[in-house]
Amino acid sequence: MGKSVSKLSKEDLKKLRDATYFDKRELQQWYKGFLRDCPSGQLSEEEFAKVYKQFFPFGDPTDYCHYLFSVFDLDNSKYIDFKEFIVALSVTSRGTDEQKINWTFKLYDYKKTGRLKYDDILPIIRATYTMIGPMVALPEDEKTPELRTDKWFALLGKNKESDEITLEDFFKLSKLDPAIMSSLNTYQGLV
Repeated sequence: MGKSVSKLSKEDLKKLRDATYFDKRELQQWYKGFLRDCPSGQLSEEEFAKVYKQFFPFGDPTDYCHYLFSVFDLDNSKYIDFKEFIVALSVTSRGTDEQKINWTFKLYDYKKTGRLKYDDILPIIRATYTMIGPMVALPEDEKTPELRTDKWFALLGKNKESDEITLEDFFKLSKLDPAIMSSLNTYQGLV
């Protein structure tokens, strides 16, 4: 790919300001940090998982990062570039609730069908539990990934064996399960 540029062009800055909730100064700071951590200007899935491991030292984020990486990697290049990184960061840290729910639905919809079956949701929740490890005390009805997934279908009055969850359902679910909105707002105010 060649040598990476140490500054964003005016055109790139304008595009990113239009596509994110960051101002010019913030974008320049994030870009500088991104290049410091990723001198090639690209972040691989393996490097991505290493970063997450720092935040979850008592768990294993590898599987979760695999799913998360695909939501960041918009062009399916097997790398995250700065634009992909900053757009995702903008939505997850400063986006509206609607944007965050849409983005999170894409995480679960890794098969890109627009519909989530029980067997689509369970691996993501399982990966989340593995990443978090024993750090979080969970309510009785969420002690296992299976119980948590069962709970989602029950809250929506759906049959886990035959029904699917659509984006519209996911919006309803986010109102029925306060833990969803709480997790979506984890990064709010940090960035």
